[in-house]
Amino acid sequence: MSVHSPDRPSAQWMADTGPAPVRLLLAGVEGEASALMGARVSGFPLDLVIIDPAEPIEPSVLAGAAAAVIQVVEGNDQSVARFKALADGSVPLIAAAYEPSLSFVRALVRAGAHDVIPLPLDPQELETALDPIRKMIAAESSRPRTGHQKIVTMIKSEGGVGATSLLSQMALRFAERERAAGREACLLDLDVQFGDAAVQLGLQPTLTFSDLLEAGKRLDGELIRAVATQHARGLRVISAPKEIMPLEAMTSDQLLSIVDFATEEFGTVFVDLPTNWTNWSLSLLARSDLVLMVTELTVPSLHRARRQLDLLASQDMAALNLRILVNRSEKGLFRSLGPADAERVLRRPVSYTFANDHSTMCEAIDRGVPITEVRRKCALVKDIDTLEQGVSGVLGLER
Repeated sequence: MSVHSPDRPSAQWMADTGPAPVRLLLAGVEGEASALMGARVSGFPLDLVIIDPAEPIEPSVLAGAAAAVIQVVEGNDQSVARFKALADGSVPLIAAAYEPSLSFVRALVRAGAHDVIPLPLDPQELETALDPIRKMIAAESSRPRTGHQKIVTMIKSEGGVGATSLLSQMALRFAERERAAGREACLLDLDVQFGDAAVQLGLQPTLTFSDLLEAGKRLDGELIRAVATQHARGLRVISAPKEIMPLEAMTSDQLLSIVDFATEEFGTVFVDLPTNWTNWSLSLLARSDLVLMVTELTVPSLHRARRQLDLLASQDMAALNLRILVNRSEKGLFRSLGPADAERVLRRPVSYTFANDHSTMCEAIDRGVPITEVRRKCALVKDIDTLEQGVSGVLGLER
């Protein structure tokens, strides 16, 4: 068991690829609870957050938890209200109380508690309460995905390298060809602070990604489809939130649940990630079938890409199916750097290069149209088409 203060979250972050902890939000521990120090219960490591039973709890305190045990005081309206508010989220909750009455237990279950256990905390009681949650999580994680359900994630060496433009234009072509084959595709904009994929494609969605987060336990495939705006070319787009939201405002479990529903509904899901790394973005990357990293042929951009590759290696993700994309590539005798220089710095082959046709791409973005409506035949259009064919091949799609 580790002990945390809610005012000082851990500065360490990593992909949530191992068992997530169960977070205990209690006023303290006593009796047999001391036996839980350093132990696992029902396969979960334990985190202890010492907090007054009536003190408000920010939802972010539950970030990354598989479940939470929250102390509730019978007869204390503030204590009960905070439990009900947290029960609307995606983290399964177990209520803990001293000598709870039968009517209080029923009220907590109606409020969203998976179980109610007595205090002082007893290891056996906790094991019994957590076991159904463990089975539920195991069943969800082992749920097979059908063959055409794929996740393609776009990351970038730095902001401003044109990654969103390349992804959105390629996804349009991909979705158009998928529609001809009787399938769908979706673009999920997870740059929750500065994402503008929908705007670049000329879309004005009413609902956005934040509506999926707010849905909590009401999230399902029908809501995913309602939030995804359809482009005339067939691509479904889940827009970034209209308002800037904190990167830590969601958990890995919330995000992966949304992505799972999206792949079930649409088959192939393209994800545009923010430049800054979070636990949830690393967790999604670990689940991706293909990762596209965009960089430019400049010394700063290449070295930032190298640092990100080093980060992935430190998170045991060196074996990801990752392809390097070099955007705005110049040809000719007077260029200072070439693809060979990128390969030397990144220690990986460059899979795709894209012509530096800034004016054509900018016009497509300003007009909110596919790039082929600006110039049907140009080097950049050909490069995007080559990427689309390559992605289709990697995903094993037959058309």
